[in-house]
Order: sequence, then C-alpha cells, then structure tokens
Amino acid sequence: MSEGWVALVFVGSMIGLMGLGVPMAFALLLTGAAMAWTLDFWDTQLLAQNLVAGVDSFPLLAVPFFILAGELMNAGGISRRIIAMAQAWVGHVRGGLGFVTIGAAILMASMSGSALADTAALATILLPMMRQHGYPMHTSAGLMASGGIIAPIIPPSMPFVIYGVTTNTSISQLFLAGIVPGLIMGIGLVIAWKLVLRDMRVQQDPKLPLRERLRATAKAFWALLMPVIIIGGMKTGVFTPTEAAVVAAFYALVIAFFVHRELTLSQLHGVLVRAARTTAIVMFLCAGAAVASYMVTLADLPNTLGGLLGPLVDHPRLLMAVMMLTLLVIGTALDLTPSILILAPVMLPIAVKAGIDPVYFGLMFVLNGAIGLITPPVGTVLNVVAGVGRLRFDEVVRGVAPFLLTYLVILLLFVAFPQIVTAPLAWMR
Repeated sequence: MSEGWVALVFVGSMIGLMGLGVPMAFALLLTGAAMAWTLDFWDTQLLAQNLVAGVDSFPLLAVPFFILAGELMNAGGISRRIIAMAQAWVGHVRGGLGFVTIGAAILMASMSGSALADTAALATILLPMMRQHGYPMHTSAGLMASGGIIAPIIPPSMPFVIYGVTTNTSISQLFLAGIVPGLIMGIGLVIAWKLVLRDMRVQQDPKLPLRERLRATAKAFWALLMPVIIIGGMKTGVFTPTEAAVVAAFYALVIAFFVHRELTLSQLHGVLVRAARTTAIVMFLCAGAAVASYMVTLADLPNTLGGLLGPLVDHPRLLMAVMMLTLLVIGTALDLTPSILILAPVMLPIAVKAGIDPVYFGLMFVLNGAIGLITPPVGTVLNVVAGVGRLRFDEVVRGVAPFLLTYLVILLLFVAFPQIVTAPLAWMR
C-alpha cells in the first residue's frame, strides 16, 4: 500500500467525517480505524489499547483540575472581582471598558488556561455593561473573543499541557515561554482598541477616588495571589504543572467557599458536573487522537511530510512560515486540541531537524491554533461570544477582524524574529 494512498485515506476520512457532522473525537477514532483497515493491520484489541493509552498519562491529570479551577473561579466570584478591579482603575478612560476587558483577560488567563471559560466569563459580565454604555456590540464582542484566546498562551495553559504530553516537550518550559508572548498579545489588543476607538462615541464612567480603587484591589487580592502561587511554585520547583493544577483547583475552592462565601454545596454540584462534562470531551479527544496518531506513525506519514518539506530544512524561518501558513488554513476548520493531537507529533520532528527550538515551535503551534479559535467559518470562541451576547455570528466575525489582523501581525513578527520568544525564555530558564 503506497504512502500516498494511506495519506489520502487519512485526509479523506477526516474531512468526510467532519463534513457529516461527526463529533471530532469519533472522527479521530474512525479515521484511525479506517487507516488500520487500509494498512491491513486491523486489530480491535490494538485499537482499544491505544484508546486507553491516549488518556493514561499523569501530566494529563492537569487538564481536569485546571478546568475545575476555571469553573470555580467563575462560580465563586473570583472572575467578577478581577473585572471590578480593572474597571476601578481604567473604567473612566475613554473606551475604558475595552481596556478593562483586555486587562481582565490577561489576569484571568493566568489562572484558568481555558479560552472558552475566560471568554464566557468576560462576555457574561462585560457585554451588558458595554451595551449600556453605547459601545458597538459587534466590536465589543470581537474584543471579548480576542481577549479570551490569550488564555492558551499565558500559563497555566491547558493546550500547553496537551501539547507537552503529545510531543514529550517540557510543560514547564512551555509555560515559561508563554509569558512574554501573552503580554505582547495584550499590548497588541490595546493598540488595536485605541485605533478602533477613534470612530466611537461612548459613555465614560466617572473617575473613582483612590480609596475606592484600593478597595476594589483589596477585594481582588486573593484572586491576584492565585497566579503568583501557581507560577511561583512551578518556577521554584515546589510542584510540577500537574500538581499546580491541583493546587489551583483547591485554592479556588477554598477562596470561593470560605473567603468570598459565594459558593454553596448545592452550587458545587453544578460546578463539578460542568467540569466533568468538559473534561470528558477533552479526554475523549485525546483518546481518539491516540488511535489516529498510532496509525499515522505506522504508515510513516511523518517521514512522507518530511520529504515534502525537506528542501526547506536548511531555511528554518521559511520552513516556519510555511508551517504557520498551513496551520492557519487548517485552523479555520479544526479546533485547537485536535490540531495539537493530530499535527504536532508530525510537524515537530521536522522543525527539530531544521534546528528550531522545540519549545519555541510549541509556543508558535499553540498560538496559531488559538488564532484559529477566532477565525471563521468555525471559530469556537466566536460562537461562545455570539451565544452569550445573543448576536449573529457574522456580526461577531466583522467585529473581530481588526484584532485578528493584529494577532496575525504578531505571529509574523514571532516567525521573523524568534528571539522575541527565545531570548526571554533563555533568561527565565
């Protein structure tokens, strides 16, 4: 069986199943089964073993705990206090609620690591406020979505955990690599928002006295302490990324129950159910991708792709540009987690062969996939904002355009000047 025919079966099965609306986890599993049949390697026991092996990983335990931490943050008032603090300091500035959105997005990203959870929290609290103050809803929704995708980049990041497990890359190093790029994304949004503001006429809040600002900051103290504990603990070696996820969930639970006292036992049941559902989706994706990934390796497709990209190995930046362009196109249809599970194990060996830092490549891969979350026609995060704000999908797409362009410029800068990522990483190492 030729490698070209096997590759056609892989791509055709995946696209065909997605086109039929089959859930991604089942599409990955069925694609792996189709490849096994094509390779004359059909063995149900082997498929089952790979299915189980896909989730039998200690580092992957970080995923359910970070998901739970995000749910506890939203239910226990932590997210709301962060937004209130940001509003107290910059809400009086022209377009202040936009700056509040960006600041809150960065702070929340340093706690949950989930783009969907952060976006939902931001949109639920801030969209009604922006509507009341006369902000254009499509632009406001676009800003919310763009702020939400900072979460996969700033640690603790669930996509980094999944990428690290899938490619055997240091999760701690990926976390450190994401700090500076995540802040650059925030700065880019600030610049884009200032440019968008020129044509807006919006209502401004009065400037609060210093006492009120400090009071709002004091109320958010326990929330602000959370990323310090998580990142500081990992940096000093007190706990691993997996243990950090457990610490984050436990910390959020204690603050929600005993400090803020906004979470009750009856509400905790709903929080656990929502976290369990999200965890089941992510873990089943990992399991299905393990089957497909095993068959991809068996068919030697990485070497086939390596042969196609071979002429570019001597030109690392050109290779990165081609890979990033490919991922951008794929990201318009494929969500971030499946992209990592399917493509990262195939592309990383080629990047390493070209002398590209594997941690830098991992950061770029996840950043590219995060941009795909706000890229039509799928745009998972766009759908979340549209649903929360009761807006049409095309309105949100129109509103996100200037911020999407900003992210593409940042991605291009990181490709052209990798030192923007690697230099701070080398210093933090």
